[in-house]
Amino acid sequence: MRIVLTLLGVAAVLGGLLWYVWRRVVRDTTVKGSRGRRLGTAAYAAGPLLMFAALAAERAGAPFLLQRILAWPGFLWMAFALYLLLALLVGELVRPLLRRWAVRESARPAPEDEARSADEAGRGAQPHGEPEARPREDGAPRPRQEGDTGALPRRLFVARTVAAGAATVAAATVGYGTYGVLRGPRVKRITVPLAKLPRAAHGFRIAVVSDIHLGPVLGESFARRVVDTVNSTQPDLIAIVGDLVDGDVEDLAGAARPLADLRARHGAYFVTGNHEYFSGAEQWVEHVRSLGLRPLENARTELPYFDLAGVNDVQGEEDGQGPDFAKALGDRDRRRASVLLAHQPVVVHDAVEHGVDLQLSGHTHGGQLWPNNFLADLANPTLAGLERYGDTQLYVTRGAGAWGPPVRVGAPSDVTVVELASPRA
Repeated sequence: MRIVLTLLGVAAVLGGLLWYVWRRVVRDTTVKGSRGRRLGTAAYAAGPLLMFAALAAERAGAPFLLQRILAWPGFLWMAFALYLLLALLVGELVRPLLRRWAVRESARPAPEDEARSADEAGRGAQPHGEPEARPREDGAPRPRQEGDTGALPRRLFVARTVAAGAATVAAATVGYGTYGVLRGPRVKRITVPLAKLPRAAHGFRIAVVSDIHLGPVLGESFARRVVDTVNSTQPDLIAIVGDLVDGDVEDLAGAARPLADLRARHGAYFVTGNHEYFSGAEQWVEHVRSLGLRPLENARTELPYFDLAGVNDVQGEEDGQGPDFAKALGDRDRRRASVLLAHQPVVVHDAVEHGVDLQLSGHTHGGQLWPNNFLADLANPTLAGLERYGDTQLYVTRGAGAWGPPVRVGAPSDVTVVELASPRA
């Protein structure tokens, strides 16, 4: 019952927001019963339908071609609707100012009125009782009436101005955010000192990649840009920390093909994210292994200078394949430095208990779409960047791709090069 009430509440809020946007963008800017209102309502209704269809098709595993057809318009509308709503809310502050300006403009005499007044003053007042001159029949404009701005009533002028401004801002925001994703991630570099790291490992570079989200929207060309970006940093080791894909191997094997070209002296490693379990984690673990990546499923490997461990994502608990820290870290030599790959930052407290020196994570996307960063920050111990928890340091990358809308606002994508530093250097 609680779940039903929660869903009804969410549906009511969403319905109210959609109605508000329709009112401001369609109803207030058109005349009742007009063709414009009917067409505007039909076009507006198509947006939510495409969005829900795109989400349903992806989660239900619909034919991949159908997913691709629905994904671009459906997910872009999701982002556009968010920023249209925010812009309209800001427009509520602008609306009174426009009304006052429109009133002042309507009170000013039009140029033809001023000319007529000057002409009447020159000829003297019209005789008492003589009717006013009728409007000209040659199409000359009549004097403006109170509440008019140019040829528009004040109400329509204000509504259309605010709606057009809001739509322009939303479209520009989504356009720029889409460009930021499609151009590929930028390289971010940080230095992380590890107390147990030997001098010989000083300057060891780990390229951290997360949340590529290959799927109906981001495909092989995007994967190629990510791979080229990673290889350009010439890392010693590559760590892909989950959410590589949104879909089956059968549909996305071609999109993932460029991953075979990843190059690092100590290899490329992979741990699962929550989206791998939506897509069939076992098939993807085997597939990335065939591409030359080394999956760490609750396991570790002893590199020359430190231990590298990886745990499954917490989403795997539903399938009995969740994270097992004891298996990955329980019997290791704690005198050696350790680096843990874990998709979600929330497991950092387990990492602290097992003496991990550095945890590398993703998952948050840095919020991806402002102001969602505020919600993501509440749900994660660290939204993005480097923080310390006891003796464990946690670094969270914003990720290379995007889920849902291929749009990022206020959370640019990145591939992070983590350079390890030894205090003995």
